[in-house]
Amino acid sequence: MARVQPLHLGLLASLALILAWSGYHPRDAFTWLLETLPAFIAVALLAAVYPRFRFTTLVYVLIWLHAVVLAVGGHYTYAEMPLFNWLRDAAGLGRNHYDRVGHVFQGFVPAMVAREILLRRSPLRRGKWLFFLVTCVALAISAFYELIEWWVAVASGSAATAFLATQGDVWDTQWDMFLALSGALASQLTLARWHDRLLARL
Repeated sequence: MARVQPLHLGLLASLALILAWSGYHPRDAFTWLLETLPAFIAVALLAAVYPRFRFTTLVYVLIWLHAVVLAVGGHYTYAEMPLFNWLRDAAGLGRNHYDRVGHVFQGFVPAMVAREILLRRSPLRRGKWLFFLVTCVALAISAFYELIEWWVAVASGSAATAFLATQGDVWDTQWDMFLALSGALASQLTLARWHDRLLARL
């Protein structure tokens, strides 16, 4: 059995506590399940490959942050997150923008996960093609998530309203994918050098 690094164990334990809080009397149980399911799937996959493939600590922390965003959104629903309700009212905004934060993370974090996998498990090297393909992967994940939202809406009807969190915005799907794209670009532009230094230590 591979030795678990203390920091990784700490991330897992703290995330378990946050998910437990998230699932305790959520605003909408069906929405909680839909919103947090990706976090549970990610934890299961990371645990399964941990003995053979360990990501850099940077990527694990980013995954943890993304899971926390999902847990908070699942507990309150993205349209009713209290802090962002306050920001909406204080700034006179037209909607609760917590779901926008979630979609930035949906591009920001998967981009770094994809970057690490491609650098460590494919012939790709650092450069324009890597940047382009990582961005494409992040966009594909975002588009697939929008398809999931559509399928859930078709299958469950009004029960999916809180999950969709469109809040009356007819361009919500386009905004979601644009923000994921922005997140993917931002993570590569700001974290690539740090990520490369961590990879060099492996």
